Amino acid sequence: RIIENERTQHMKKIILFFTLFAFSQAKAQRQTENIIIVTTDGFRWQEVFRGMDSAIANNSKYNQGDSAYLYKKYWSDDETERRKKLLPFLWSTVVSNGQVFGNRMAGSKMDVANPYWFSYPGYSEIFTGYADTNVNSNSYPANPNVTVLEFLNKQPKLKGRVAAFGAWEAFDRILNQERSGIPVVSAFDPVGGKMPNANERLINAMNKDAHRPFGEEECLDVFTHYAAMEYLKTKKPRVLYIAYGETDEWGHSGQYRSYLDAANQVDAWLKQLWEFIQKAQQYKNKTTLLVTVDHGRGDIKKDEWTSHNSKIQDAHETWLAAMGPDTPVRGELRTAMQLYQEQLAQTIAKLMGYTYKASHPIAGEILYVFKMRK
Repeated sequence: RIIENERTQHMKKIILFFTLFAFSQAKAQRQTENIIIVTTDGFRWQEVFRGMDSAIANNSKYNQGDSAYLYKKYWSDDETERRKKLLPFLWSTVVSNGQVFGNRMAGSKMDVANPYWFSYPGYSEIFTGYADTNVNSNSYPANPNVTVLEFLNKQPKLKGRVAAFGAWEAFDRILNQERSGIPVVSAFDPVGGKMPNANERLINAMNKDAHRPFGEEECLDVFTHYAAMEYLKTKKPRVLYIAYGETDEWGHSGQYRSYLDAANQVDAWLKQLWEFIQKAQQYKNKTTLLVTVDHGRGDIKKDEWTSHNSKIQDAHETWLAAMGPDTPVRGELRTAMQLYQEQLAQTIAKLMGYTYKASHPIAGEILYVFKMRK
């Protein structure tokens, strides 16, 4: 028995050693120290992977009387070239250095798990890892579920280093700004707090005086972008979320030219964001970028491209792009797979070196995104 006990203790020490070794190796391998999550509301996978849809562009109800502009700027008979005209940064830098999911024509499927297929439930699913059926309205009150952003902000090394900027006023509720303590700048909120710098004062003045085509609930994306960029440069957050909204607003309005222009502009801003990351000491080679959407839109019935909800056949279909030091270069994923938006919350946490925990169920991470995992 003494010999057996000694052997048992010895084996426990060996197991503990290899467990700690494996943990330290995994920790050493992880290079992501910062993460930036970007969403562009309701932008369809069909345009991401196919480029401009000629059936919509040719329709006088949707082309804003300028199909010549659309064809000149975004059309090519070659689908690969066509999608690159619309999203040049995604189909050059991102696809060459990361991964793009959601081309259903190639079997790569990504969907929302919630049954509603519109914005608040979609964003809540992304950041809680949970398709909570109680979250069933865009006017839903402050999110009762703790998001991964709130969880990360509670970690000692990240406390006060998490922030969110969104064009839509609902992000205050979706991310529960009051409870979480995360600064959430949404819609027409002024930036810079009590002591804004010169750039922030200018952003605030322009946002206040600008035309408001979407009413009081949503500002133009340009103000969200420049406010987020100024925060990134001056406050240097470790976790940043930027939510653009015009793709959805112009889609609902049936204005296809503006919808495509908004997506093309988001792509240009992603390039600007990435170029800053590659020059800044804190961020270069230490930052992962995730880009996705909260829901899809109609397609099989072309007139339903303007809409999304559980009655619109295609509105559950989404997509994802990922690029960073811990994400293997796989380009466009063209193998059969099924991913869900609810997997993103744990993916965000794991990339930052944490395991996201909450009182509700949380879907597992997307393993494709990690070098250290098969």
